[in-house]
Amino acid sequence: MNVISIINHKGGVGKTTTTLNLGAALAIDGKRVLMIDLDGQANLTISAGIKNAAKTIYEAFRGDIEKLPILSNKEGLHIVPASLDLQALEAELMGEPGRELILKDLLSSIESEYDIVLIDCPPALGFLTLNALTASSHVLIPVEAEALALKGMTKLLQVVAKVQKRLNPQLSILGIVVTKYDSRKVLNRNVHDSIQKDYPDFLMTTVIRDNVSLAEAPAVQMDVLHYSPQCYGSLDYTALAQEITAIL
Repeated sequence: MNVISIINHKGGVGKTTTTLNLGAALAIDGKRVLMIDLDGQANLTISAGIKNAAKTIYEAFRGDIEKLPILSNKEGLHIVPASLDLQALEAELMGEPGRELILKDLLSSIESEYDIVLIDCPPALGFLTLNALTASSHVLIPVEAEALALKGMTKLLQVVAKVQKRLNPQLSILGIVVTKYDSRKVLNRNVHDSIQKDYPDFLMTTVIRDNVSLAEAPAVQMDVLHYSPQCYGSLDYTALAQEITAIL
């Protein structure tokens, strides 16, 4: 089971969009996919159309339930929902022994059930993101093709390196994927070129083009592949899924 953390401590770069639509593309391709919402804003949960979940990842972290609460949306995608309570979890588990291993332990019971797990991480390098990295085999970093896109990238890679050294030597960087890309904009092309220059080993071939359907789909609580199968967003996330599958 490949576990991929989708991380960037900057907000608005497309983490949730990438998790949901990459997950949908992989599922359509026949992969057994589980998506985990680890963000206290619960945007993945909402965007996928999961409503009024009786149990969420919050209860699983606290030990109130023994297994991950896995739900299916109307498109048949499997999701572990989040709740606003997640934002208080770090303080609640402050004294918990081995607290950075909680998610890894929860995932160990479903290893035979899924091919790929995608974790939508919060926009911070705190307790929840550390749990995700410790449980993961790979890291995927969405980067918006805008000014200051690479600000903090060094810090992010340092955190990944520390987790590799201290907690999870099997963790590897799957790649950096450029999102919200418009080839007509000089700034977007310059950002892409900067990433290619600074991180040539990590840049994914696929770019996610700026596309109105990617913004519309969450509003109707769907992934873009089921919402508009032929739009740029669907085509790009299908290409990204194929690229990732080839790497894995």
